[in-house]
Amino acid sequence: MSELSVEHLLGIKYLKPSDIDLIFKTADHFKEVINRPIKKVPSLRDITIANLFFENSTRTKLSFELAEKRLSADVINFSASQSSVKKGETLIDTVNNILAMKVDIVVMRHSNVGAGVFLSKHVDAKIINAGDGTHEHPTQALLDSYSIREKLGNVKGKKIVIVGDILHSRVALSNIFALQLQGAEVKVCGPTTLIPKYISSLGVKVETNLKKALEWCDVANVLRVQHERMDIKYFPSTREYTQLFGINQEILDNLGKKIVIMHPGPINRGVEITSDVADSNDSIILNQVENGVAVRMAVIYLLAQQVKR
Repeated sequence: MSELSVEHLLGIKYLKPSDIDLIFKTADHFKEVINRPIKKVPSLRDITIANLFFENSTRTKLSFELAEKRLSADVINFSASQSSVKKGETLIDTVNNILAMKVDIVVMRHSNVGAGVFLSKHVDAKIINAGDGTHEHPTQALLDSYSIREKLGNVKGKKIVIVGDILHSRVALSNIFALQLQGAEVKVCGPTTLIPKYISSLGVKVETNLKKALEWCDVANVLRVQHERMDIKYFPSTREYTQLFGINQEILDNLGKKIVIMHPGPINRGVEITSDVADSNDSIILNQVENGVAVRMAVIYLLAQQVKR
């Protein structure tokens, strides 16, 4: 199989295991490319990509932009805060105006769940979901799985715990789908107020004791608390959260085994994770950043193969 089974990357839940394999094989090739002295390939010289970010983003936006430029695509960047959206323009009007400039692929982050799916039904371009509300963030889950595979040789059979604010995290949901699709076991750990009620229906176990969760796992993917998405208090204080769910070197030293530490960023150092853990040899956080470019290059390249000329 040399082509994706989907026309857009809207969420991991629409992918097959063969799609993930193809994306990873393609990413392996592009990882070699970005480690060469000349980091660009002319693969997408005739493709135009628009990055539409209706929510603030630094790492994801930069990663996509770098991936697009490494592939030699033409890139348009759109920021909602400086656009006609502020004047009341609808999403479809905004996108159609951009598509009138003959754009082939749209990378979109939006605060509304399902924005990418909605868009894919109304515009004639490939859509890549760069995060929709608290729903999915598929390229983050792909780069996370790719990083686990690189570090441990395989994702199948591995035990991964996702620690932190599961309720507000699109990273958690996409990771659960991606890891299960590849045959991994997944648990979540955090305050019960930050664990969604539906989590058990996804075949995911809940562990509220951090020490037990870390003793069980091969990999801990640590999420920050998303205060910007909270309209009520979900726990008494940041200090109390850190005491119960913060990971520090002492906790890891007492495990009696090595585990892999991940974090999708941005990190709140000293809250969910201490600096000595984030910067340790057990951490693959910077590998995740590097792999993000290769994985996004792979996704863009594979979708671009379907663009009708």
